[in-house]
Amino acid sequence: MTNLSVATRPDARSAPAAAGPPHARDVFLPADSRRTASWAGLWRRLHWPLGIYTTPVLLLALWEVLGRVGVLPALYAPVPTDIASTAVQLWNAGVLGPDLAISLQRAGLGLVLGLSVGIVAGVLGGFLRRGEYLFNGLAQILNTIPLLAVLPLMIVWFGIDELTKVLLIAFGAGVPMYLNLFAAIRGVDHRLIEMARATGAGRWRVVGWVLLPGALPGFLVGLRFSLAYSVLGLVAAETVNADQGLGFLVTQAQTYLQTNQVFVGLVIYSILGLLADQIVRILERVLLRWRPSYEAT
Repeated sequence: MTNLSVATRPDARSAPAAAGPPHARDVFLPADSRRTASWAGLWRRLHWPLGIYTTPVLLLALWEVLGRVGVLPALYAPVPTDIASTAVQLWNAGVLGPDLAISLQRAGLGLVLGLSVGIVAGVLGGFLRRGEYLFNGLAQILNTIPLLAVLPLMIVWFGIDELTKVLLIAFGAGVPMYLNLFAAIRGVDHRLIEMARATGAGRWRVVGWVLLPGALPGFLVGLRFSLAYSVLGLVAAETVNADQGLGFLVTQAQTYLQTNQVFVGLVIYSILGLLADQIVRILERVLLRWRPSYEAT
């Protein structure tokens, strides 16, 4: 009797919940639990219908209302609809389009240059002790120097041409990439490396299968900071000695007290920051599928 009961008892390892995909486990939850989870998800969507954009949209709506009732003076804080109308007028006049294209070109060139230097230095510094001695001290020094403090020196060295602007953007993008990539490589669990070596993996296999995947989350953090600092470098570069670009548009509008145009430039800079964040989020979903992460409630 005992043997029969043991033989007919279902094995937990062969349960359908374990054999199916992760999301299939919800099917085996009690009906009350599924209903509660469904209502909780609906409640979250009702509270945050636009996700991370819910708060910015609510602030824009509040801004519009306060401006329309006269709480916010139009001279100092024009309402969002007026700012959008000004942007359309500048675009139709052939002003905003060329300035935006020039700014994106500068930001792209500086970002590529900064990321290239930061990645190469970060890899060498993370993998090699000599690389750490060569780059780490310099990177820590550069990390404490503000972009606006570097700008006058770059103007003296390279003049007021495009090279100065691109180098300033590269300076802003390269340092955070190096620091985050270096820390990510050095932060890989050493036990994983020892385990890979114990299985007979060579040096390059350890690098390709352990160190690089382990450092990938830190690399994406550095990419997020690099994108943000490239926008800051773009602002600093274009507000001084520029005759084209968004910064030039903002500076000219400030000179003639055209507050609407100033806000147009600020809104575009903000949109560039949001787009940079979304790019990194997409890369995280694609490249970090293998890593289990905390799902916020």
